[in-house]
Amino acid sequence: RAARDAFSQQPSVVHVSAPAKIFGDVHGQLRDLLLLFAYYGAPTHKGGDVQTTSYVFNGDWVDRGAHQLEIVVILCALVARYPTRVHLVRGNHETAAMNKMYGFDGEVKAKYSVKLADLFQEVFQYLPLAVVLGEKVFVVHGGLFSRDGVTLDDLRKIDRFHEPPDSGEFCEMLWSDPGPAPGRQPSKRGVGVAFGADVTKKFLELNGLELVVRSHEVKDEGFEVDHDGKLITVFSAPNYCDQMGNKGAFIRFESDMTPHFTQFDAVPHPPSRPMQYASNSFMFQ
Repeated sequence: RAARDAFSQQPSVVHVSAPAKIFGDVHGQLRDLLLLFAYYGAPTHKGGDVQTTSYVFNGDWVDRGAHQLEIVVILCALVARYPTRVHLVRGNHETAAMNKMYGFDGEVKAKYSVKLADLFQEVFQYLPLAVVLGEKVFVVHGGLFSRDGVTLDDLRKIDRFHEPPDSGEFCEMLWSDPGPAPGRQPSKRGVGVAFGADVTKKFLELNGLELVVRSHEVKDEGFEVDHDGKLITVFSAPNYCDQMGNKGAFIRFESDMTPHFTQFDAVPHPPSRPMQYASNSFMFQ
């Protein structure tokens, strides 16, 4: 409830100062998150750098992994303690339909109660949809839009306090992906769009920005730079679902707003298998 109250005070697009660390999808892989905190600094007063560094967790902390609940409790506790330094952006898995399908709803009910599962769904509806870092970097979970001319002011006006619709800017921020072709194509996911480098360039120029950072897709190296250097994907769940063999990564931005990448390998996971609470066998949407 403290985290929900903190989110309720934030706009749909939160402006965050540098230096900052940007983390991508974690997907319930608790030991990998704890590794990040142990080796690279946790947002706490003791041994951490929250006094000077912003932390942005760019969606998809839940579903699939064996310890989704523990991760989201940790992140909510950090927001409650450091609401001006720890920021959570809503991903496509912070939604009721995905949680019922991919395991978070089942895990919370198995470990605690229906009441707590319902409370998390309420909290997710308060999450901001994007971060603007250092007035130069647009951080969003999925990607950009099916039309030109979308401004930060348009995004600030989104009524976000509900489940996302099946189309429009709210949906596309959670679901879209960059593509290699110019313009826009239908998404392989069946929701959102695939957008080209020209779309990214226009959006950045219109809004006085320099870079898009997004997550939403597993990458072999934990990150990938696309669209002529104007877009970065970052993914922070190494050896995704105990089978993909990928590295994880996060990005640190210093005051000059240059991205610095840190890669890391997975640590051994407990025997609890991924997807054990899921309602079906769909894995990688």
